[in-house]
Amino acid sequence: MAANSVTATPRIDLYSDTVTRPTPGMRKAIAEAEVGNEQAREDPTVNRLCEMVAELLGKEAAIFLPSGTMCNEIAYRVWVDHGEEIVLEENSHALHYETGGPAALSGAMCRTIRGKRGMFTGTELEAVIRVPHGWHGQRQRLVSIENTANLGGGAIWPLEQIEDVAAVARKHGLKLHLDGARLLNAVVASGIPASAYAASADSAWIDLSKGLGCPVGGVLAGSRDFIEQAWRFKHQFGGAMRQAGIIAAAGVYALENHVERMAEDHANARLLAEGLAGIKGIGINPNEIDTNMVYFTVGGTGLTEQEFARRLLADHGVRIGPQGKDLMRAVTHLDVSRADIEEAIRACAAVVKG
Repeated sequence: MAANSVTATPRIDLYSDTVTRPTPGMRKAIAEAEVGNEQAREDPTVNRLCEMVAELLGKEAAIFLPSGTMCNEIAYRVWVDHGEEIVLEENSHALHYETGGPAALSGAMCRTIRGKRGMFTGTELEAVIRVPHGWHGQRQRLVSIENTANLGGGAIWPLEQIEDVAAVARKHGLKLHLDGARLLNAVVASGIPASAYAASADSAWIDLSKGLGCPVGGVLAGSRDFIEQAWRFKHQFGGAMRQAGIIAAAGVYALENHVERMAEDHANARLLAEGLAGIKGIGINPNEIDTNMVYFTVGGTGLTEQEFARRLLADHGVRIGPQGKDLMRAVTHLDVSRADIEEAIRACAAVVKG
């Protein structure tokens, strides 16, 4: 996402769901965590978290990692060799916001699909499958999907569409990777279990530091063999940790206490979208709010996205992220209440009114 140049401290922070702070209950769990040597696989809290996520996603094993980006990049490194190709949607997070990680860390090429709201179909995947040309042809290895789709406005992949894409991938001998940074938002909004979404994927992960409200971390899951390979690259990429149970405890707490409450974030996002839709000059379709993300344009207000963001924060203490080309992104989370959303709507209206 575009960097926010506004530096004032916000009262209501809708910049991202990564700005959440640990709740009192989570802080207590962190303080009381039982710990050990994580890299030697001796930390009981880390091991418990990995078991929980493996079960949640219906996989044999899992590995705790410092970030969601590392989850993606380790999966790519396992599945793809140098010079080989990953197929993904043209607005994928891994393509735009992981500092060229696929190329830098795996030597991978990326072939993109122009989908709809960050998603694509099996037919669209079929259209970019390369015809083999002996030693001269580009070798494709992996299809990567993102659920929910960030730049698709937090869109939820229909389960049957994932299965369709997976069937085409298998037909051509390709692996399927699921970037599940906000997968649990999809689960709460749709009622479909995480294991169902991940069933067709050879690797999948969830982020702990977004809607779940943890300070750090992600958990990558797959077959036991896949996870054994992931351990090697975890160390190689600098992800080795020691008494990591301190931060893993936050993940355990969040999975036990913070999943169902995401429905509040989704309701707040819809409320925000409906309020913004009533402000002249702001462009938004409230019907496209699936989860906790609200994208809207401000070109019709006569302000640039940077100026809109600056005034909103400086004059009203509300932070919403400018995305470029008149586009703004607001993300609801556990530190934002319904009253905060109502105030944010009033603040946006005041900025437009000038």
